[in-house]
Amino acid sequence: MRDMARNKFHEGSGPSQRQLRVGELIRRTLSEVLMRGDVHDPELNRLSVTVGEVRVSPDLKVATAYVLPLGGEGQEDAIAFLARNKGELRRMVGKKLDLKYAPDLRFRIDETFDRMDETRRLFAQDKVRRDVEG
Repeated sequence: MRDMARNKFHEGSGPSQRQLRVGELIRRTLSEVLMRGDVHDPELNRLSVTVGEVRVSPDLKVATAYVLPLGGEGQEDAIAFLARNKGELRRMVGKKLDLKYAPDLRFRIDETFDRMDETRRLFAQDKVRRDVEG
């Protein structure tokens, strides 16, 4: 009984294997759809958007895609265009993945690269470098 509850609601500290698998499948599908320009929105199709990660809720009903337009320019526009087309994107994802319910898609800016740049900057400081080497 305990294992069933744990699998159904996943009480662990991180995402379940199923969440990770579905998230990666959604990421790949969104990437392909955006790369091919399958969405009927010329403004969205003009952008080159990278889908860095998709996190899925434990019940698989909400998928948050972390995206970044090429060059990092026009981030607000990219989020607006994606949100405007989320119904069509949701249908495409649901059809491709053959899920019982296609998750509601949400879009956020992927700040991973900014955090990596900040980390590099911190490690480059003399005081931090001395502490790490010492």
